[in-house]
Amino acid sequence: MKEEQILSTHVVKNWPELERPREKLLHLGSASLSDAELLAIFLRTGVQGCNVVDLSRQLLINFGGIGAIYQASHDEFCQHHGLGTAKYVQLQACLEMSKRYLAEQLIQQGQQLTSSQATRDYLLSELRHESREVFAVLFLDNQHQVLKFERLFFGTIDAAAVYPRVVVEQALKHHAAAVILTHNHPSGIAEASQADKLLTSRLIQALALLDIRVLDHIIVAGPQCYSFAEHGELN
Repeated sequence: MKEEQILSTHVVKNWPELERPREKLLHLGSASLSDAELLAIFLRTGVQGCNVVDLSRQLLINFGGIGAIYQASHDEFCQHHGLGTAKYVQLQACLEMSKRYLAEQLIQQGQQLTSSQATRDYLLSELRHESREVFAVLFLDNQHQVLKFERLFFGTIDAAAVYPRVVVEQALKHHAAAVILTHNHPSGIAEASQADKLLTSRLIQALALLDIRVLDHIIVAGPQCYSFAEHGELN
């Protein structure tokens, strides 16, 4: 193959239509794209000697996946060839828009909130990329609609680190009738530890004194969720 032909096939716009990320998305939907192809659409252009799809593949390898790209600080992000402040700002804006969209979907679910995939999607978007443990609460009204999502505790989450008094105070502040507890496992293990179970039991008892129901405790672990309600562990 001549050098001109090699250069031509290296350029994404010269690829067959359904192999180009944008056209593939339009024809087959976003779910059909690989992580590298999705990132390529976001980046838009490659760098000298490297088309945008190859650049995206290399960045995913260097960072260790999409989650790590989202987690990267401004300095860490900009250290990589082909990235800079403008891309970092765009990425953070995209992430925040996704969270707000999912939050809107939660509110629109109404009574179906506790069993809705929208709840899990929202909690995943909020907590799956956290590098430290975060304990948060979804405060709900008597129709089980969202009043507020609030991060309350950070660090190692166990029965000693989470104070029921603070959870109760915030529930009263938001006039909540029910709550969904949630925290993440940065380890990626989607299981409830004994400490998690003890913590849940203590919070159920504390909130029950004010007639505030705990509808679920959802553990976010990477792309997975563990539901106390689904495992019959809210006694």
